[in-house]
Amino acid sequence: MLTLQQATKLTLQLYNMTIIDISTLPSYIDQNFLVVDKDDTKYVLKIMNSEESENDSRLEVQTLAMSFLNQHGIPCQTAMLTTTGQLMHMEEIDCGQGAQTYYVRLMNYLPGKTIAESLITVQDFYQVGKLAAVIDTTMQQYVSPNLHLLKGNQRWSLSNIPLIEGYLSVMDGDPLQEVIKAVIKQYESHVIPKIGSFRKGIIHGDMNDHNILVTPVDNGRHEVSGVLDFSFLMIDCYVFEVAVVIAYMMLENPSPLDVGGAVLAGWESVTVLSDEEKDSLFLLVLGRLCQSLVYGRYNAIKYPDNDKYILSTAKSGTRLLNKLWEMGKKDVERKWFTDASTFSDK
Repeated sequence: MLTLQQATKLTLQLYNMTIIDISTLPSYIDQNFLVVDKDDTKYVLKIMNSEESENDSRLEVQTLAMSFLNQHGIPCQTAMLTTTGQLMHMEEIDCGQGAQTYYVRLMNYLPGKTIAESLITVQDFYQVGKLAAVIDTTMQQYVSPNLHLLKGNQRWSLSNIPLIEGYLSVMDGDPLQEVIKAVIKQYESHVIPKIGSFRKGIIHGDMNDHNILVTPVDNGRHEVSGVLDFSFLMIDCYVFEVAVVIAYMMLENPSPLDVGGAVLAGWESVTVLSDEEKDSLFLLVLGRLCQSLVYGRYNAIKYPDNDKYILSTAKSGTRLLNKLWEMGKKDVERKWFTDASTFSDK
């Protein structure tokens, strides 16, 4: 882990910035620092994890995508140029376990609190669903010679739910393991045959409750003030985006079953899902919860210093997965689809 002193020195060296305050920010497996300069302007210094730092072209595609969306009115972070005019810089850093190379970016700071920290209304979830669809349809215009790097079998893609089986030993002794095995089995028989018919494009891939910032407006509602973390940006199925948003927006919500219909209605105000996509939504949502719980436990073992943050969704995720599984596809979908069809953007 980088110390505050190392981060301060790095920021001065790369950006010639005089820092008056610096502190750590939570992150899954990267390192983030909140930096305040002499003009009282806030920035986020982001040190990418060593694995992602191995693919500089992919990181560049993600960084430029954020700027592209920002230019289209979507509140995303943009990277500051280094003193030598680079959007990101590779730095060899010794974090206590020998020197390794990491990519460093300094991003502008976006205001607001995460959805995980906020009391969100169903109208807010409608807006989040709509924004997810706007992001994905806007990205259809994004051009880069390296777009092919966004293809491929990423572990977190919802097309790769069966890969969870290779990590299931981390759930040994946990009764949830049997539920996860059953979800995988149903996914293989009900979803895999349909995937070929799903529409594809560039998706954010990880619009979770920690990656969306909101600020209060009126009547208890919020507006999205920031969309963070484009490290899962990928060419994948649009319905996967809907499923990811629903899964994570339910996690900390006191009425999780009210979330799906609002998100779906927001999404479909921009682009409508096909019958095959809708029919797969329940198992895709469950699949994402399974991924989050299994990979979360695996990464907590791999990164023990950050296990508290990595496992922050484990308790509510376990409860939610059990609840949805017990209710079953038919009842959950009836609730979601009925809510979506009667939802009005008040």
